[in-house]
Amino acid sequence: MRSIPLWSLGVLAVTSIAWTAELPPPDKLPSRLDMPHPLEMLDGRRVNTRQDWEKQRRPELRALFQHYMYGEYPARPQKVQGRVLFEDAQFLNGQGTLREVELTFGPDDWPKIYLLLALPNGRTPAPCFVGLNFGGNHLLTAHEKVRMPTVWMPGHYPGVVQNRATAEGRGRQANVWPLEQILARGYAVATFYCGDIQPDRPHVREGMRATLPERPTETGRETATIMWWAWGIHNAVDYLLTDSRIDGRKLIVVGHSRLGKTALLAGAFDERIAVVIPHQSGCGGAAPSRHHNPKAETVARINATFPHWFCGHFKAFGADVTRLPFDQNGLVALCAPRPVLLTNAEEDQWANPAGQFEVLRAAAPAYELYDVPRPVVADKMPPLNTLSPERLGYFIRPGKHSMGPEDWKVFMDYCDKWLR
Repeated sequence: MRSIPLWSLGVLAVTSIAWTAELPPPDKLPSRLDMPHPLEMLDGRRVNTRQDWEKQRRPELRALFQHYMYGEYPARPQKVQGRVLFEDAQFLNGQGTLREVELTFGPDDWPKIYLLLALPNGRTPAPCFVGLNFGGNHLLTAHEKVRMPTVWMPGHYPGVVQNRATAEGRGRQANVWPLEQILARGYAVATFYCGDIQPDRPHVREGMRATLPERPTETGRETATIMWWAWGIHNAVDYLLTDSRIDGRKLIVVGHSRLGKTALLAGAFDERIAVVIPHQSGCGGAAPSRHHNPKAETVARINATFPHWFCGHFKAFGADVTRLPFDQNGLVALCAPRPVLLTNAEEDQWANPAGQFEVLRAAAPAYELYDVPRPVVADKMPPLNTLSPERLGYFIRPGKHSMGPEDWKVFMDYCDKWLR
């Protein structure tokens, strides 16, 4: 085993989220029927230049999303330590190198990230997809050296017995992150189990939640699970930027469903990420909180079902989403001018595919402040199986809520346009 000291690169590279203005309680905010304009400040002023966006509105938006939705962004680690657990340079008959790295970023009793990397042999440095997986690295490959998670996990994943992973799960979800297909296109992959940072269940002091005071002051803006997961991705980015086989200018954050929400938040809060791909991310991700789609998830429903994903203040908007001082077009706008691709499925109306396209359209004004090719977004939602490859890109396919090889082909086709 070898140890790699990694001093955090995030202090300057992860955009500052500090903002000092007093924010009103949710019930004192004005009602807005439509998605707020991304360039309009909370006091009604509208910024019109890139400088005012970056100095005024962008910091305000980040503060609003923390205060009213995802909770406070945690302090960046002073130091991250990486230890390679194993490396196989002949993975997939020599097509790639498989490596697993233990990342530590605090006291010994803090959680650790177990980052699985698949690197294409013969292409250095490689663009790299980074994101969280649902059930552990061992589900993505049958490689016997990949570590079995020891933390709690949901019981419905393959091989899980009494909420613990077993060897029966090895390789059982290889199609979700199809490593051979990705390596063949010249891309690398970096992924870890979301439960490494914060297990996906409420009301239990575990994961990073256990590092907070036992009875924290109830502020309503406590760091919620999706924010903890995004913060974990940023720690992984710190490591990737030290790896000579990874092209640090070409990092792509990707995730599915709740982990798609995480991918969008991670991209919005970290400018080191070059491309952002939230796949079927739905309510709380790339779908609008304000909508009239009777088949789509609502703010009230998501808070009732998954109370740990968002901070306390967000619960107050279930009865009246019009009081939200932002909508998800603001989160997409925070990624400007970097490419964002929203991908969906026709039968997955719970994720509101049409609403997500309207979010893209409503985020465009932030992108138009930059000297980027026009149009930044398509005029209308593309037909099925047709990639709209603009800087604010969109794709919808037939089928249901899932992620597999056909989706990865679209991810890579889009990234080929923007990163090659």
